[in-house]
Amino acid sequence: MSKPTYSFEFFPPKTEKSAQALLECTSELAKLNPKFMTVTYGAGGTTKDGTIDTIAKKMDMTNIPIGSHLTFLNTTKDDLNEYVDGLWQSGIKHIVALRGDMPEDLQWPLDPDGDYYQYTSDFVEGLLDRHDFEISVGAYPEKHPDSKSLMADVYALGLKFEAGAHRALTQFFFDNEVYYDFLERCSGAGITKPICPGLLPIHDFKSMCGFAKRCGANIPDWLHEKFDGLDDKPEEAHKIATELLVAQSEDLAKNGVEHIHYYTLNKSDITRQAVKAIS
Repeated sequence: MSKPTYSFEFFPPKTEKSAQALLECTSELAKLNPKFMTVTYGAGGTTKDGTIDTIAKKMDMTNIPIGSHLTFLNTTKDDLNEYVDGLWQSGIKHIVALRGDMPEDLQWPLDPDGDYYQYTSDFVEGLLDRHDFEISVGAYPEKHPDSKSLMADVYALGLKFEAGAHRALTQFFFDNEVYYDFLERCSGAGITKPICPGLLPIHDFKSMCGFAKRCGANIPDWLHEKFDGLDDKPEEAHKIATELLVAQSEDLAKNGVEHIHYYTLNKSDITRQAVKAIS
């Protein structure tokens, strides 16, 4: 059985200190020779300039392919076309195409407007009409918060693939059975393209809980029990977080998963240990 490949996600830094930490993290994880790396993009383009700057610095550091996250919500097709033309000309050939977080003054689905994309599948098609990008999209094993049902999510994912997406990167999860069940549902719906699991190292349990609540990711009771009473014991919490990510990665590899995507949170230590365990 072949070993899985892997990729890493980073986000644009907001301070000089965090920028230096990101460069060190990139240097460490690039040594593991990932298949690709990606850089996030805030809803409505709030970190657009930071995304481009971060990618440019990474491209100077390494030859590893780098993809840019890109959201379409609240941005006109013309503005998106201008932006993606710039990405293509600067050598960025991989886009992680996403809707983006829904502002409070909008509801899903959107009112049809010819100047804007309404669905990610339309966005994917538009990107590929513009340039021959490699396209990754999101997938939600536990249902997107705005979706009516899990099967509605599966249907939407199928449309993204039909539009030309090359792979899906899932929202993070902590119970691998959730992912395996999602794969079965997708297979039953005729989806054959890669659905790569996204894994999150737990660097701060309380912060992660808030993040998980916002994106609809379930935190099992057993995980709460693992970190109970460790607020003032960072070394023990780090040890448990490392063991959990290693075990989750090993189980995915054992079950034939071909590629794992890690949400690094711009830190290398836990992710590096997980990758070493499956390499």
